[in-house]
Amino acid sequence: MENEIRCPHCDNEGVVKFGTYKGVQRYWCKVCKRKFKADDTLFHMKTPANQVSSALNMYYEGMSIKAIRRNLQQEYGNMPSTATIYEWIMKYTQYATDSIKGYQPKKIGDTWIADETVLEIDGQNVWLWDIIDDKTRFLLATRISRSRTTRDAQMLYDRAVQTAGKEPATVITDKLASYLDVRYGKDTEHRQGGIARAEDNTQKIERFHETLKQRTKVMRGLKNIETAIDFIDGWLVHYNYLRPHTALDDKTPAEVAGIDFPYKNWADITRHKPSKPITVAHVERGTMRMQETYIGRPRKRVRVIRRKSHIMPPTTSLSQIRRR
Repeated sequence: MENEIRCPHCDNEGVVKFGTYKGVQRYWCKVCKRKFKADDTLFHMKTPANQVSSALNMYYEGMSIKAIRRNLQQEYGNMPSTATIYEWIMKYTQYATDSIKGYQPKKIGDTWIADETVLEIDGQNVWLWDIIDDKTRFLLATRISRSRTTRDAQMLYDRAVQTAGKEPATVITDKLASYLDVRYGKDTEHRQGGIARAEDNTQKIERFHETLKQRTKVMRGLKNIETAIDFIDGWLVHYNYLRPHTALDDKTPAEVAGIDFPYKNWADITRHKPSKPITVAHVERGTMRMQETYIGRPRKRVRVIRRKSHIMPPTTSLSQIRRR
């Protein structure tokens, strides 16, 4: 019986028994030095791994947590609380962001597309920035901010350059003035116009906008800025490494960009061995407030000179005015 057990992490037969936990046999792999259980549940969890991975995939594909809860009840007869599902998302999002460390795209194209959209979260208007590679659909950078200034656009561009490891030949944006003063590469052409411009009206841009709408539908249900920032990290992994695209012959952007990523889905992500301990901190949410700033290019400071008023005080009588 022991010889039939294979390690789910490395698919090796070199495993030995490693005690029991709550009546469930545990095993130790001599090759990858990791523990696993005889059943299909994850460590310190009662829910089977396939249900957890399904919940993660449904969330990042656009379903709300309440809808995921109903789906799990219909499919598996299991109805975990919304707080439990949210803890799964918080925990394994950290697994996902840890799993992509050290991977860098090798086949990024020379044309990048930048776009931003507005969201309302916790009564605040926030902006979601994205920049993708036109060739591979790889999401190079994404961030959230309260403003649409040149500084925000510059931070987005710098992150994209760091991810790609090079400067693009062309950057396509809409007509937002914030993009005008960005310090692009020496040989980089900035082309404004977006969808309205015929030569830039590609199917890739339109498809990217549809993908943004699917994501923002979920993000409108987020209650505070902290959860929105957490969601962005998980979405980047899901979009680039796990979500196949029809236009890419059912490949992920990471595969087209030349990244040999070992995981194919969220089930594989849940079995990832993090480089550091993962914790889900129960801290008070909704305390972060983004500073509201102006939109557009930097404004020139104008000095306002206040002149003294020549209006008579209301206590001045008519006889006093005549004497003057």
